[in-house]
Amino acid sequence: MGNDKITVADEVVMNKIFTIRGNKVMIDRDLAELYGVETRVLNQAVRRNIKRFPKDFMFQMTKGELADWKSQIVISNQEKMGLRKPPLAFTEQGVTMLSCVLNSERAIHVNIQIIRIFTRLREMLLSHKDLLLKMEELEKKVTEHDEDIKAVFRYLKEFVKEQEEPREEIGFKQKKK
Repeated sequence: MGNDKITVADEVVMNKIFTIRGNKVMIDRDLAELYGVETRVLNQAVRRNIKRFPKDFMFQMTKGELADWKSQIVISNQEKMGLRKPPLAFTEQGVTMLSCVLNSERAIHVNIQIIRIFTRLREMLLSHKDLLLKMEELEKKVTEHDEDIKAVFRYLKEFVKEQEEPREEIGFKQKKK
């Protein structure tokens, strides 16, 4: 366990999670770095166990997705040159499956941490979704009452306008003495 068990800062892991095809994913080279293996070793392990990685667990980025991904991150020329083909992208389930094919203590430990971060991100997203729904409800209520408020102001303006116009006196008149 000694040197194999390491702790990676949560921020480091979070910065390696991207949204591609509407999924939160991690890229093969980032996972390999976290697991302490070469990218080609990680990819070989995946290819030897390809049946464990259906399309919703892992997919290869298209050239367009690769270009978008590169534009989202700061990547040096040397790192760009290392990308001869679009990398593999692993969803949360794919990352979980990697722990089955990469059997080192470090991979298991880092994998547990990554899964916990994915879970926290999902919980934060749900929390923000609830907040957004409440704000939409509030906006809807305000919008619905908007017309009522405008009607009240219209009636008030009419009332004030009527008060400004001289009115005919009504009632009985007393005789002057």
